[in-house]
Amino acid sequence: MSQLIGYKRPAAGTQPNYLHAPYQSSIKRAPGKPLVKMTQTLSEITGPVYGHDRVGPLDNDLTKQHAGEPLGERIVLSGRLLDEDGKPVPHSLIEIWQANACGRYPHPGDQHDAPLDPNFTGYGRAVTDSEGRYRFVTIKPGAYPWRNHHNAWRPQHIHFSLFGPSFMTRLVTQMYFPGDPLLPFDPIFNCVTDQRARDSMVSKFDFETTVPEFALGYQWDIVLRGRDATYMENK
Repeated sequence: MSQLIGYKRPAAGTQPNYLHAPYQSSIKRAPGKPLVKMTQTLSEITGPVYGHDRVGPLDNDLTKQHAGEPLGERIVLSGRLLDEDGKPVPHSLIEIWQANACGRYPHPGDQHDAPLDPNFTGYGRAVTDSEGRYRFVTIKPGAYPWRNHHNAWRPQHIHFSLFGPSFMTRLVTQMYFPGDPLLPFDPIFNCVTDQRARDSMVSKFDFETTVPEFALGYQWDIVLRGRDATYMENK
């Protein structure tokens, strides 16, 4: 019989609290009563799984998914998915979604007064290779207002979703860009109180992966911390 190994708790300040008052939506979303702990079984940890055959050849290039070229600054976003010992995590599904260059999502709920781009859906996915590497070609997203507080604007960011061996081990986070003047004012970014962990959510400009006359390169490694990848920290 297989023995399940307990999870390691994340370090204090590296994960946001359920209730972070400056992020107004969390006031209604946060649990009002103590959480009920449900012990995971082997089946919950190992399945169900996604199908690798459903990841298409253009899924990781968000600039080639439509008939024309999307508007905005092209970027190459790459990095590695690693465990806490620095070992690569291969064959793991990574999904991203983002606003277009004008800061608007192609969703009926987004009524921001900014143009939609018919050649940019803002969604992509990739599977890490044998060394845990991933790569996306996309457009640098724009900032957008979100009415959380007076004159509230979200910094430029890309949403990341990562799957381990099953859907039960899914992790979701956001990646930001260096030098963004909106970062000090964003309550979502600042709900992570540990400075090192917060800084790790910001990507780095990478000259080595910059493609001449085509796109700037940004690098963002994701390091899974804790046994069974219970939480993550971005290197």
